[in-house]
Amino acid sequence: MSSYSLSRRNLLQGVGAVGAAAALGGCATATKSSAGTQTGGAVTLQSDLSSPLAEKAMQALVAAYGKQSKHSLMLNTIAATTYQPLLPTYLTSANPPDIYTWYAGNDADHYSKRGLLLDVSSVWNTMGNYPPAFKALSTDASGKQIFVPTSYYWWGVFYRKSKFAEWGLSEPKTWSDFLTLCQTIKSKGVTPIGLGAGTGNAWVASAWFDYLNIRINGAQYHQALLQGQHAFTDPQVGKVFDTWKQALPYFDPNGTAVTWQAASNQLIQGQTGMLLTGAFFADAAPKGSLDDLDFFKFPVIDASVPDAEEAPTDGLFASAKTGNSAAVLDFMTWMAKPDAQNMWTQTSSGTVIPANPQAATPTSPLAKKGQTMLAGASALTQFFNRDSSDALQNTANTALTNFLQNPGKLSSILSTWQTQAEQVWKTA
Repeated sequence: MSSYSLSRRNLLQGVGAVGAAAALGGCATATKSSAGTQTGGAVTLQSDLSSPLAEKAMQALVAAYGKQSKHSLMLNTIAATTYQPLLPTYLTSANPPDIYTWYAGNDADHYSKRGLLLDVSSVWNTMGNYPPAFKALSTDASGKQIFVPTSYYWWGVFYRKSKFAEWGLSEPKTWSDFLTLCQTIKSKGVTPIGLGAGTGNAWVASAWFDYLNIRINGAQYHQALLQGQHAFTDPQVGKVFDTWKQALPYFDPNGTAVTWQAASNQLIQGQTGMLLTGAFFADAAPKGSLDDLDFFKFPVIDASVPDAEEAPTDGLFASAKTGNSAAVLDFMTWMAKPDAQNMWTQTSSGTVIPANPQAATPTSPLAKKGQTMLAGASALTQFFNRDSSDALQNTANTALTNFLQNPGKLSSILSTWQTQAEQVWKTA
């Protein structure tokens, strides 16, 4: 699948808006759902939706599916920090799990090119009401569908409303406004920006690279860069890091050591002022804190560059080695329907919005605000690894962590990053 920017009109036409992705944490669990006669044995659903609310929602979905199906389904929940690096191992094992929660776009296409994913085009034949852009994200380079979207979601700079009110702050519109806001928060004795890129969570820093790049160079350049059409040593990329350096004095100095969960807790407890994160943040937040959470769109840096937003699409793909494709396709067809996606919305934090345009739209203020923000975007990107590959994400993890710890060594960091990226692109 080629790299592309999804237009706001194509993706949002007929779509209710945003959904939630995996939050981090949790441990492996298994839930069995069965009803009637098994066909070809139990099917395994491997899930990285491991935050308490997300896992509870998946358990409810599996139970509901079992009550109306002749097939047997086992849910196996794995912490996301474990799941992502092991996904290639799962897919290439002799007896892999059958179905996986994962991402649409280039990352899924990467696995499909290796012959690892099941053709689910027959499921799409029952999904005629889905917007064309969702189908494009779910189609591999050969033209077959290999993914079923269940939700998508937004990223923003989250903060506590009560703290902003206490400090007399309003949401910044421009990069200059943002830096001034950071200085004000710092003057209150609070770390302005949390990160949480430690202990397997280095990917979190990619959100800063993505947003700075799409605000400075635009979505088209950003996605072309991730496909190897530009170099990380280009002057345009240098501008991204020069701008990032302006905000570094306001970052948590331990941001590359603490976990994503710890950074979330720091924000909720008022130890940091802001956190750039996805809507899944709310799934991991205590229920009592949700009403005090809000977010603003990443600030404008160059007014001549149209505002793009990150809108990762989540859902399911399946192993080409499954021994029970009939059961797999049956479950994926069921998950694409409004009732299943409504159940997900009702069980989760309230920030999730289904991909199916006929499903109910949640009433969460956060979700409504996220929907409005995405509706106004000129283009929608996925996220660093989703617009490239997990292999390129690994090179970003190293480069961005090195930059955050040693910003004075930027030139050598970018040169090394480019060398590593070229190796990834050669073997893609």
